[in-house]
Amino acid sequence: MAARAQPLGASIWIGGASCALLLFLTLGTLGAIASRADWETGLGANDWTALRFTVFQAVLSATLSIGLAIPTARALARRQFWGRNALIMILGAPFILPVIVAILGIVSVYGGRGALSTLLGQMGLPPIDLYGLTGILLAHVFFNLALATRLILQGWLAIPSEQFRLADSLSFRPADIQRHIEWPMLRNIVPPVFVVIFLICLTSFTVVLALGGGPKSTTIELAIYQAFKFDFDLGKAALLGVLQFGICGLAGVAMIWLRLPQGQGSGLDRALIRQDADTGFLRLLDGVILSLVATFLLAPLISIFGRGIFFITDLPELIWMSALRSLVMALSSTALCITMALGLSHLSLRLGRIGGIVEVSGFLVLSASPLVMGTGLFIFFFPFVRPSDMALPITVIVNAAMALPFVLAAILPAIVQAYEQFGRLADSLGITGSARLIRVTLPRVRKTLGFGAGLSAALAMGDLGVVTLFGTGDATTLPLEMYRLMGAYRLDQASGAALLLLAISLTLFWIFDMIGRRNA
Repeated sequence: MAARAQPLGASIWIGGASCALLLFLTLGTLGAIASRADWETGLGANDWTALRFTVFQAVLSATLSIGLAIPTARALARRQFWGRNALIMILGAPFILPVIVAILGIVSVYGGRGALSTLLGQMGLPPIDLYGLTGILLAHVFFNLALATRLILQGWLAIPSEQFRLADSLSFRPADIQRHIEWPMLRNIVPPVFVVIFLICLTSFTVVLALGGGPKSTTIELAIYQAFKFDFDLGKAALLGVLQFGICGLAGVAMIWLRLPQGQGSGLDRALIRQDADTGFLRLLDGVILSLVATFLLAPLISIFGRGIFFITDLPELIWMSALRSLVMALSSTALCITMALGLSHLSLRLGRIGGIVEVSGFLVLSASPLVMGTGLFIFFFPFVRPSDMALPITVIVNAAMALPFVLAAILPAIVQAYEQFGRLADSLGITGSARLIRVTLPRVRKTLGFGAGLSAALAMGDLGVVTLFGTGDATTLPLEMYRLMGAYRLDQASGAALLLLAISLTLFWIFDMIGRRNA
Protein backbone atom coordinates (compact mmCIF):
# COMPACT_ATOMS: atom_id res chain seq x y z
CA MET A 1 0.00 0.00 0.00
CA ALA A 2 1.35 3.41 -0.89
CA ALA A 3 2.41 5.67 1.93
CA ARG A 4 -0.21 8.22 2.77
CA ALA A 5 0.81 11.84 2.23
CA GLN A 6 0.86 13.83 5.44
CA PRO A 7 0.23 17.57 5.71
CA LEU A 8 3.08 19.81 6.69
CA GLY A 9 3.02 20.47 10.43
CA ALA A 10 3.34 23.83 12.10
CA SER A 11 6.93 23.02 13.13
CA ILE A 12 7.90 22.65 9.46
CA TRP A 13 6.45 26.04 8.62
CA ILE A 14 8.21 27.53 11.64
CA GLY A 15 11.47 25.90 10.55
CA GLY A 16 11.13 27.31 7.05
CA ALA A 17 10.35 30.79 8.37
CA SER A 18 13.29 30.57 10.79
CA CYS A 19 15.63 29.53 8.00
CA ALA A 20 14.45 32.45 5.86
CA LEU A 21 14.89 34.88 8.77
CA LEU A 22 18.43 33.69 9.43
CA LEU A 23 19.40 33.99 5.78
CA PHE A 24 17.97 37.50 5.78
CA LEU A 25 19.86 38.46 8.94
CA THR A 26 23.16 37.15 7.56
CA LEU A 27 23.31 37.12 3.78
CA GLY A 28 20.49 39.65 3.41
CA THR A 29 22.09 42.24 5.65
CA LEU A 30 25.47 41.46 4.04
CA GLY A 31 23.96 42.25 0.64
CA ALA A 32 22.44 45.46 2.01
CA ILE A 33 25.70 46.76 3.41
CA ALA A 34 27.60 45.61 0.30
CA SER A 35 25.25 47.75 -1.81
CA ARG A 36 26.08 50.79 0.31
CA ALA A 37 29.79 50.11 0.72
CA ASP A 38 32.14 52.86 -0.44
CA TRP A 39 34.13 50.73 -2.84
CA GLU A 40 35.70 53.69 -4.66
CA THR A 41 37.25 55.37 -1.63
CA GLY A 42 38.31 52.09 -0.09
CA LEU A 43 40.04 51.75 3.24
CA GLY A 44 42.16 54.46 4.79
CA ALA A 45 45.31 54.14 6.85
CA ASN A 46 43.34 54.03 10.11
CA ASP A 47 41.12 51.27 8.73
CA TRP A 48 44.11 49.11 7.81
CA THR A 49 45.54 49.73 11.27
CA ALA A 50 42.23 48.59 12.79
CA LEU A 51 42.27 45.49 10.57
CA ARG A 52 45.79 44.51 11.60
CA PHE A 53 45.06 45.11 15.27
CA THR A 54 41.81 43.11 15.05
CA VAL A 55 43.52 40.04 13.64
CA PHE A 56 46.56 40.43 15.92
CA GLN A 57 44.59 40.69 19.16
CA ALA A 58 42.26 37.85 18.14
CA VAL A 59 45.18 35.51 17.35
CA LEU A 60 47.00 36.49 20.53
CA SER A 61 43.85 36.18 22.67
CA ALA A 62 43.06 32.72 21.26
CA THR A 63 46.67 31.59 21.69
CA LEU A 64 46.81 32.70 25.32
CA SER A 65 43.40 31.17 26.08
CA ILE A 66 44.33 27.82 24.53
CA GLY A 67 47.81 27.84 26.06
CA LEU A 68 46.38 28.29 29.56
CA ALA A 69 43.37 26.01 28.99
CA ILE A 70 45.41 22.93 28.08
CA PRO A 71 47.22 22.53 31.46
CA THR A 72 44.00 23.52 33.27
CA ALA A 73 41.94 20.88 31.46
CA ARG A 74 44.66 18.28 31.99
CA ALA A 75 44.74 19.00 35.73
CA LEU A 76 40.96 18.62 35.95
CA ALA A 77 41.01 15.44 33.88
CA ARG A 78 43.57 13.58 35.97
CA ARG A 79 42.50 14.75 39.45
CA GLN A 80 39.52 13.84 41.63
CA PHE A 81 39.04 16.11 44.63
CA TRP A 82 36.35 17.65 46.77
CA GLY A 83 34.78 20.63 44.99
CA ARG A 84 35.86 19.48 41.51
CA ASN A 85 32.32 19.63 40.12
CA ALA A 86 31.83 23.09 41.63
CA LEU A 87 35.05 24.27 40.01
CA ILE A 88 33.95 22.92 36.62
CA MET A 89 30.64 24.74 37.08
CA ILE A 90 32.52 27.97 37.88
CA LEU A 91 34.44 27.53 34.65
CA GLY A 92 31.13 27.88 32.80
CA ALA A 93 30.14 31.09 34.60
CA PRO A 94 32.15 33.60 32.51
CA PHE A 95 30.44 32.41 29.32
CA ILE A 96 26.98 33.36 30.61
CA LEU A 97 28.27 36.35 32.57
CA PRO A 98 27.19 39.71 31.07
CA VAL A 99 30.28 41.13 29.40
CA ILE A 100 29.88 44.63 30.79
CA VAL A 101 29.55 43.18 34.32
CA ALA A 102 32.73 41.16 33.94
CA ILE A 103 34.57 44.22 32.63
CA LEU A 104 33.60 46.20 35.72
CA GLY A 105 34.87 43.35 37.90
CA ILE A 106 38.12 43.15 35.94
CA VAL A 107 38.64 46.91 36.29
CA SER A 108 38.00 46.76 40.04
CA VAL A 109 40.61 44.01 40.47
CA TYR A 110 43.23 44.71 37.79
CA GLY A 111 42.67 48.41 37.02
CA GLY A 112 44.82 51.34 38.12
CA ARG A 113 43.00 51.55 41.46
CA GLY A 114 42.27 47.85 41.70
CA ALA A 115 43.41 45.41 44.32
CA LEU A 116 46.28 44.00 42.25
CA SER A 117 47.61 47.43 41.27
CA THR A 118 47.42 48.52 44.91
CA LEU A 119 49.45 45.47 45.90
CA LEU A 120 51.99 46.21 43.16
CA GLY A 121 52.24 49.80 44.38
CA GLN A 122 53.06 48.63 47.90
CA MET A 123 55.86 46.56 46.38
CA GLY A 124 57.22 49.60 44.54
CA LEU A 125 56.03 48.41 41.12
CA PRO A 126 53.96 50.42 38.60
CA PRO A 127 50.22 49.68 38.34
CA ILE A 128 48.73 47.70 35.46
CA ASP A 129 47.80 49.77 32.40
CA LEU A 130 44.47 48.10 31.77
CA TYR A 131 43.36 50.21 28.80
CA GLY A 132 44.65 49.12 25.43
CA LEU A 133 45.99 45.77 24.29
CA THR A 134 46.69 44.61 27.85
CA GLY A 135 43.11 45.10 29.00
CA ILE A 136 41.65 43.57 25.85
CA LEU A 137 43.80 40.46 26.19
CA LEU A 138 43.05 40.15 29.90
CA ALA A 139 39.29 40.37 29.34
CA HIS A 140 39.32 37.98 26.39
CA VAL A 141 41.35 35.42 28.33
CA PHE A 142 38.93 35.78 31.26
CA PHE A 143 35.98 34.85 29.05
CA ASN A 144 37.60 32.33 26.74
CA LEU A 145 39.91 30.47 29.12
CA ALA A 146 36.85 28.97 30.76
CA LEU A 147 35.24 28.10 27.42
CA ALA A 148 38.42 26.54 26.02
CA THR A 149 38.97 24.55 29.23
CA ARG A 150 35.45 23.10 29.13
CA LEU A 151 35.79 22.10 25.47
CA ILE A 152 39.28 20.59 25.80
CA LEU A 153 38.26 18.82 29.01
CA GLN A 154 35.60 16.94 27.04
CA GLY A 155 38.34 15.67 24.75
CA TRP A 156 40.37 14.40 27.70
CA LEU A 157 37.39 12.69 29.26
CA ALA A 158 36.63 11.00 25.92
CA ILE A 159 39.94 9.11 25.95
CA PRO A 160 39.16 5.48 26.95
CA SER A 161 40.62 4.55 30.31
CA GLU A 162 41.94 1.34 28.74
CA GLN A 163 44.56 3.40 26.90
CA PHE A 164 45.97 4.66 30.20
CA ARG A 165 45.85 1.14 31.65
CA LEU A 166 47.83 -0.11 28.66
CA ALA A 167 50.29 2.76 29.00
CA ASP A 168 50.78 1.86 32.66
CA SER A 169 51.46 -1.79 31.78
CA LEU A 170 54.05 -0.62 29.25
CA SER A 171 55.71 1.62 31.88
CA PHE A 172 55.05 4.80 29.93
CA ARG A 173 56.47 7.96 31.40
CA PRO A 174 54.36 11.17 31.48
CA ALA A 175 56.21 12.39 28.38
CA ASP A 176 55.33 9.16 26.54
CA ILE A 177 51.66 9.48 27.47
CA GLN A 178 51.61 13.06 26.27
CA ARG A 179 53.14 12.07 22.94
CA HIS A 180 51.15 8.91 22.19
CA ILE A 181 47.77 9.49 23.90
CA GLU A 182 47.18 13.14 24.74
CA TRP A 183 48.79 14.79 21.73
CA PRO A 184 46.55 12.98 19.14
CA MET A 185 43.49 14.17 21.07
CA LEU A 186 44.76 17.75 21.26
CA ARG A 187 45.62 17.70 17.56
CA ASN A 188 41.96 16.95 16.83
CA ILE A 189 40.25 19.27 19.27
CA VAL A 190 42.52 22.32 19.62
CA PRO A 191 42.36 23.70 16.02
CA PRO A 192 38.54 24.05 15.90
CA VAL A 193 38.47 25.42 19.47
CA PHE A 194 41.16 27.93 18.48
CA VAL A 195 39.10 29.11 15.51
CA VAL A 196 35.94 29.42 17.62
CA ILE A 197 37.75 31.62 20.15
CA PHE A 198 39.40 33.54 17.32
CA LEU A 199 35.94 34.32 15.90
CA ILE A 200 34.63 35.39 19.30
CA CYS A 201 37.57 37.76 19.82
CA LEU A 202 37.42 38.98 16.23
CA THR A 203 33.82 40.17 16.64
CA SER A 204 34.24 41.34 20.24
CA PHE A 205 32.62 44.74 20.73
CA THR A 206 31.89 45.46 24.38
CA VAL A 207 35.39 44.55 25.55
CA VAL A 208 37.08 46.82 23.01
CA LEU A 209 34.53 49.59 23.57
CA ALA A 210 35.24 49.65 27.30
CA LEU A 211 38.96 48.82 27.37
CA GLY A 212 40.23 49.84 23.93
CA GLY A 213 41.92 52.99 25.08
CA GLY A 214 42.48 54.85 21.79
CA PRO A 215 42.95 54.67 18.00
CA LYS A 216 45.84 52.21 18.28
CA SER A 217 43.52 49.71 19.98
CA THR A 218 40.57 50.03 17.62
CA THR A 219 39.12 46.90 16.03
CA ILE A 220 36.96 46.59 12.93
CA GLU A 221 33.89 46.13 15.12
CA LEU A 222 34.58 49.37 16.97
CA ALA A 223 35.42 51.17 13.71
CA ILE A 224 31.99 50.14 12.35
CA TYR A 225 30.35 51.54 15.47
CA GLN A 226 32.26 54.82 15.21
CA ALA A 227 31.55 55.25 11.50
CA PHE A 228 27.87 54.51 12.06
CA LYS A 229 27.16 56.24 15.38
CA PHE A 230 29.38 59.31 15.28
CA ASP A 231 30.27 59.97 11.62
CA PHE A 232 27.09 58.51 10.10
CA ASP A 233 29.25 57.29 7.24
CA LEU A 234 27.21 54.31 6.05
CA GLY A 235 29.54 53.68 3.11
CA LYS A 236 32.55 53.21 5.36
CA ALA A 237 30.62 51.20 7.95
CA ALA A 238 29.28 48.94 5.20
CA LEU A 239 32.73 48.40 3.68
CA LEU A 240 34.16 47.47 7.06
CA GLY A 241 31.22 45.14 7.67
CA VAL A 242 31.83 43.29 4.39
CA LEU A 243 35.53 42.98 5.27
CA GLN A 244 34.77 41.55 8.69
CA PHE A 245 32.22 39.07 7.32
CA GLY A 246 34.81 37.89 4.80
CA ILE A 247 37.45 37.32 7.50
CA CYS A 248 34.94 35.39 9.63
CA GLY A 249 33.93 33.30 6.63
CA LEU A 250 37.57 32.40 5.93
CA ALA A 251 38.01 31.44 9.58
CA GLY A 252 34.96 29.16 9.35
CA VAL A 253 36.38 27.44 6.27
CA ALA A 254 39.71 27.06 8.07
CA MET A 255 37.95 25.39 11.01
CA ILE A 256 36.47 22.76 8.67
CA TRP A 257 39.80 22.25 6.91
CA LEU A 258 41.83 21.98 10.13
CA ARG A 259 39.51 19.48 11.78
CA LEU A 260 41.11 16.04 11.60
CA PRO A 261 39.29 12.68 11.85
CA GLN A 262 38.65 11.50 15.39
CA GLY A 263 40.70 8.47 16.38
CA GLN A 264 40.54 7.98 20.15
CA GLY A 265 38.99 4.55 19.94
CA SER A 266 36.39 3.07 22.27
CA GLY A 267 36.43 1.42 25.66
CA LEU A 268 34.26 -0.18 28.32
CA ASP A 269 33.49 3.08 30.17
CA ARG A 270 35.56 2.06 33.17
CA ALA A 271 36.69 4.57 35.79
CA LEU A 272 39.76 6.51 34.72
CA ILE A 273 42.91 5.68 36.68
CA ARG A 274 45.98 7.83 36.02
CA GLN A 275 48.92 6.05 37.62
CA ASP A 276 51.30 8.23 35.58
CA ALA A 277 50.11 11.39 37.39
CA ASP A 278 50.41 9.93 40.91
CA THR A 279 53.60 11.80 41.80
CA GLY A 280 54.16 14.55 44.31
CA PHE A 281 55.47 17.04 41.75
CA LEU A 282 52.55 16.60 39.34
CA ARG A 283 50.01 16.78 42.18
CA LEU A 284 51.58 20.03 43.34
CA LEU A 285 51.73 21.37 39.77
CA ASP A 286 48.07 20.61 39.12
CA GLY A 287 47.06 22.12 42.45
CA VAL A 288 48.94 25.36 41.71
CA ILE A 289 47.43 25.60 38.21
CA LEU A 290 43.86 25.06 39.41
CA SER A 291 44.31 27.47 42.33
CA LEU A 292 45.61 30.25 40.07
CA VAL A 293 42.85 29.75 37.49
CA ALA A 294 40.14 29.69 40.15
CA THR A 295 41.53 32.89 41.70
CA PHE A 296 41.72 34.58 38.29
CA LEU A 297 38.09 33.74 37.50
CA LEU A 298 36.59 34.28 40.96
CA ALA A 299 38.30 37.54 41.92
CA PRO A 300 36.23 39.78 39.57
CA LEU A 301 33.00 38.02 40.59
CA ILE A 302 33.74 38.46 44.30
CA SER A 303 34.64 42.10 43.69
CA ILE A 304 31.32 42.75 41.91
CA PHE A 305 29.35 41.22 44.76
CA GLY A 306 31.37 42.87 47.53
CA ARG A 307 31.09 46.34 46.04
CA GLY A 308 27.62 46.22 44.51
CA ILE A 309 25.79 44.83 47.55
CA PHE A 310 26.02 48.23 49.28
CA PHE A 311 24.58 50.24 46.37
CA ILE A 312 21.96 48.00 44.80
CA THR A 313 19.18 49.47 46.95
CA ASP A 314 20.09 53.07 46.04
CA LEU A 315 19.76 52.73 42.27
CA PRO A 316 17.66 55.37 40.48
CA GLU A 317 14.28 54.51 38.99
CA LEU A 318 15.73 54.62 35.46
CA ILE A 319 17.96 51.62 36.26
CA TRP A 320 15.03 49.55 37.54
CA MET A 321 12.93 50.42 34.49
CA SER A 322 15.82 49.47 32.23
CA ALA A 323 16.18 46.21 34.14
CA LEU A 324 12.50 45.42 33.63
CA ARG A 325 12.80 46.26 29.92
CA SER A 326 15.87 44.02 29.60
CA LEU A 327 14.06 41.19 31.37
CA VAL A 328 11.09 41.37 29.00
CA MET A 329 13.42 41.51 26.01
CA ALA A 330 15.48 38.56 27.29
CA LEU A 331 12.37 36.41 27.77
CA SER A 332 11.07 37.40 24.33
CA SER A 333 14.43 36.62 22.73
CA THR A 334 14.55 33.25 24.51
CA ALA A 335 11.06 32.31 23.32
CA LEU A 336 11.99 33.23 19.75
CA CYS A 337 15.33 31.40 19.93
CA ILE A 338 13.79 28.17 21.28
CA THR A 339 10.99 28.30 18.70
CA MET A 340 13.50 28.75 15.90
CA ALA A 341 15.73 25.96 17.23
CA LEU A 342 12.85 23.47 17.43
CA GLY A 343 11.56 24.47 14.01
CA LEU A 344 14.97 24.18 12.35
CA SER A 345 15.63 20.81 14.02
CA HIS A 346 12.34 19.32 12.80
CA LEU A 347 12.78 20.77 9.33
CA SER A 348 16.28 19.31 9.14
CA LEU A 349 14.94 15.87 10.06
CA ARG A 350 12.10 16.07 7.52
CA LEU A 351 14.47 17.00 4.71
CA GLY A 352 16.66 13.96 5.34
CA ARG A 353 19.97 14.03 3.50
CA ILE A 354 19.71 17.67 2.51
CA GLY A 355 18.79 18.70 6.04
CA GLY A 356 22.37 19.80 6.60
CA ILE A 357 21.61 22.92 4.58
CA VAL A 358 19.14 23.97 7.29
CA GLU A 359 21.72 23.35 10.00
CA VAL A 360 24.22 25.51 8.10
CA SER A 361 21.75 28.40 8.14
CA GLY A 362 21.50 28.02 11.91
CA PHE A 363 25.25 28.28 12.39
CA LEU A 364 25.79 30.92 9.70
CA VAL A 365 25.31 33.73 12.23
CA LEU A 366 28.70 32.85 13.74
CA SER A 367 30.24 34.50 10.67
CA ALA A 368 28.38 37.75 11.31
CA SER A 369 28.25 40.12 14.25
CA PRO A 370 25.44 42.06 15.91
CA LEU A 371 26.82 45.36 14.64
CA VAL A 372 27.04 44.13 11.05
CA MET A 373 23.47 42.85 11.29
CA GLY A 374 22.37 46.10 12.90
CA THR A 375 24.00 48.17 10.17
CA GLY A 376 22.30 46.12 7.46
CA LEU A 377 18.92 46.32 9.21
CA PHE A 378 19.33 50.08 9.55
CA ILE A 379 19.86 50.33 5.78
CA PHE A 380 16.71 48.27 5.22
CA PHE A 381 14.42 50.15 7.62
CA PHE A 382 15.80 53.70 7.52
CA PRO A 383 13.69 54.80 4.51
CA PHE A 384 10.46 53.61 6.18
CA VAL A 385 10.63 54.10 9.96
CA ARG A 386 12.75 55.83 12.55
CA PRO A 387 15.58 53.52 13.64
CA SER A 388 14.93 54.32 17.31
CA ASP A 389 11.40 52.92 16.96
CA MET A 390 12.87 49.58 15.88
CA ALA A 391 15.59 49.44 18.56
CA LEU A 392 13.97 46.98 20.94
CA PRO A 393 12.39 44.59 18.36
CA ILE A 394 15.62 44.44 16.38
CA THR A 395 17.62 43.80 19.56
CA VAL A 396 15.30 40.91 20.48
CA ILE A 397 15.60 39.33 17.02
CA VAL A 398 19.38 39.72 16.77
CA ASN A 399 19.93 38.36 20.29
CA ALA A 400 17.81 35.32 19.45
CA ALA A 401 19.82 34.73 16.29
CA MET A 402 23.19 35.12 18.02
CA ALA A 403 22.25 32.59 20.73
CA LEU A 404 20.76 30.14 18.23
CA PRO A 405 24.00 28.31 17.26
CA PHE A 406 24.71 27.42 20.90
CA VAL A 407 21.10 26.34 21.56
CA LEU A 408 20.94 24.37 18.32
CA ALA A 409 24.20 22.60 19.13
CA ALA A 410 22.73 21.60 22.51
CA ILE A 411 19.29 20.33 21.47
CA LEU A 412 19.81 18.98 17.94
CA PRO A 413 21.61 15.75 18.98
CA ALA A 414 18.88 15.02 21.56
CA ILE A 415 16.11 15.60 19.00
CA VAL A 416 17.87 13.37 16.45
CA GLN A 417 18.21 10.62 19.06
CA ALA A 418 14.52 10.87 20.01
CA TYR A 419 13.54 10.76 16.34
CA GLU A 420 15.69 7.69 15.65
CA GLN A 421 14.36 5.80 18.69
CA PHE A 422 10.66 6.65 18.51
CA GLY A 423 10.06 8.27 15.12
CA ARG A 424 8.78 5.17 13.31
CA LEU A 425 6.65 4.10 16.25
CA ALA A 426 5.08 7.56 16.40
CA ASP A 427 4.42 7.44 12.65
CA SER A 428 2.76 4.03 12.93
CA LEU A 429 0.50 5.32 15.72
CA GLY A 430 -0.39 8.44 13.78
CA ILE A 431 1.16 10.78 16.36
CA THR A 432 2.01 13.94 14.47
CA GLY A 433 2.10 17.69 14.90
CA SER A 434 1.79 19.20 18.35
CA ALA A 435 0.88 15.84 19.93
CA ARG A 436 4.16 14.37 18.75
CA LEU A 437 6.07 17.40 19.97
CA ILE A 438 4.48 17.23 23.45
CA ARG A 439 4.40 13.44 23.95
CA VAL A 440 7.51 12.25 22.12
CA THR A 441 10.05 15.01 21.58
CA LEU A 442 9.86 17.39 24.55
CA PRO A 443 10.06 14.76 27.33
CA ARG A 444 13.37 13.55 25.88
CA VAL A 445 14.93 16.90 25.09
CA ARG A 446 13.67 19.00 28.00
CA LYS A 447 17.00 18.75 29.85
CA THR A 448 19.04 20.18 26.98
CA LEU A 449 16.17 22.48 26.05
CA GLY A 450 16.18 23.98 29.54
CA PHE A 451 19.93 24.48 29.38
CA GLY A 452 19.60 26.12 25.97
CA ALA A 453 16.81 28.40 27.14
CA GLY A 454 18.80 29.46 30.19
CA LEU A 455 21.86 30.12 28.07
CA SER A 456 19.83 32.18 25.58
CA ALA A 457 18.18 34.23 28.35
CA ALA A 458 21.48 34.97 30.11
CA LEU A 459 23.22 36.00 26.87
CA ALA A 460 20.31 38.21 25.82
CA MET A 461 20.06 39.82 29.26
CA GLY A 462 23.68 40.98 29.21
CA ASP A 463 24.00 41.92 25.55
CA LEU A 464 25.42 45.32 24.66
CA GLY A 465 25.47 45.28 20.87
CA VAL A 466 22.72 46.43 18.55
CA VAL A 467 21.06 48.56 21.21
CA THR A 468 24.11 50.84 21.20
CA LEU A 469 23.35 51.72 17.57
CA PHE A 470 19.63 52.41 17.97
CA GLY A 471 19.09 52.96 21.70
CA THR A 472 17.73 56.29 22.88
CA GLY A 473 16.67 57.69 26.24
CA ASP A 474 13.31 55.92 25.95
CA ALA A 475 14.65 52.62 24.65
CA THR A 476 17.59 51.60 26.80
CA THR A 477 18.56 48.36 28.45
CA LEU A 478 20.28 47.66 31.74
CA PRO A 479 23.69 46.90 30.13
CA LEU A 480 23.51 50.19 28.19
CA GLU A 481 22.62 52.18 31.31
CA MET A 482 25.42 50.47 33.21
CA TYR A 483 27.89 51.39 30.46
CA ARG A 484 26.73 55.01 30.67
CA LEU A 485 27.25 55.01 34.44
CA MET A 486 30.78 53.68 33.95
CA GLY A 487 31.46 56.36 31.32
CA ALA A 488 30.28 59.03 33.77
CA TYR A 489 32.58 57.59 36.49
CA ARG A 490 29.60 56.84 38.73
CA LEU A 491 31.21 53.56 39.69
CA ASP A 492 29.20 53.07 42.89
CA GLN A 493 25.88 53.03 41.01
CA ALA A 494 27.53 51.07 38.20
CA SER A 495 28.54 48.41 40.74
CA GLY A 496 24.98 48.19 42.04
CA ALA A 497 23.64 47.91 38.48
CA ALA A 498 26.25 45.25 37.73
CA LEU A 499 25.15 43.15 40.69
CA LEU A 500 21.51 43.53 39.64
CA LEU A 501 22.32 42.49 36.08
CA LEU A 502 24.42 39.55 37.28
CA ALA A 503 21.68 38.38 39.66
CA ILE A 504 18.98 38.51 36.99
CA SER A 505 21.14 36.74 34.38
CA LEU A 506 22.20 33.90 36.67
CA THR A 507 18.65 33.54 38.04
CA LEU A 508 17.21 33.23 34.54
CA PHE A 509 19.80 30.59 33.65
CA TRP A 510 19.16 28.68 36.90
CA ILE A 511 15.35 28.74 36.54
CA PHE A 512 15.32 27.49 32.94
CA ASP A 513 18.00 24.88 33.62
CA MET A 514 16.15 23.66 36.74
CA ILE A 515 12.84 23.40 34.85
CA GLY A 516 14.58 21.38 32.16
CA ARG A 517 16.24 19.01 34.63
CA ARG A 518 13.12 18.40 36.74
CA ASN A 519 11.66 14.98 35.93
CA ALA A 520 13.76 14.83 32.76
